[in-house]
Amino acid sequence: MALIVRIDVDRPYGKKGIVRHVASRLSSDYRLPRMNWLRYLDELKTILRILSANGKSAHVFFRKCTYPTADVCELMEAGGHQFGLHLENSRSAETFREELRCLEKEVGRRVAAFSKHGSGRLRLGRNHFAPYEPERYLPWGREAGMKYFLGNLEDPELRPAQESGLLYFPSAFWLEPHWRDTKKYPIEWLLREAAERDIVMLLHADNVTASPEIMRDFLVAIERLEAAVLPGLSANLPR
Repeated sequence: MALIVRIDVDRPYGKKGIVRHVASRLSSDYRLPRMNWLRYLDELKTILRILSANGKSAHVFFRKCTYPTADVCELMEAGGHQFGLHLENSRSAETFREELRCLEKEVGRRVAAFSKHGSGRLRLGRNHFAPYEPERYLPWGREAGMKYFLGNLEDPELRPAQESGLLYFPSAFWLEPHWRDTKKYPIEWLLREAAERDIVMLLHADNVTASPEIMRDFLVAIERLEAAVLPGLSANLPR
């Protein structure tokens, strides 16, 4: 039994500092060229290095505006991390396939897992389709040959199930307290639960690095728990 670390890479430049915050939003809406002087994916690199230092691996889900650079791919490879699709334009099976094809071409390998950007409450950018409709995504993932869908519900007691040929984790333990009942589900609850079964811990790297409290919980979890990635596809695609 193990902790499954899920990292959703929402912002290319994080949200700390007004310039980086605005750059993240504009890049999300208009696909701006990468601005390395603004420390592109800097927070993700920090989290990947911490994971690797502790011998732990994660599933990392990328949007189009947060595609990994060569140095991020090197960190992913070195740490045994798995690339995933963070689905943004979920209007149709066609837009799903287009996002998957683009990511697989970018990283040069097949992708076995996906998650959804946003939980249906808000439209999070110009290219984002807000409704959260997992019953639609599951058949799309199966038809595309994917294996896993990691969902966004906030009840960490929900168990995974086989749905439409995929292993579906409907919920997660959200590390950030904004999305979690911290009294009912403190970090100690996660430590106990992950010792008994596979459970997803969901985080956003820029939120972890910005908060000493969240970083403390993150370190407690990865230092005290076994962590594993789900068996995935890692074969390189033809260039």
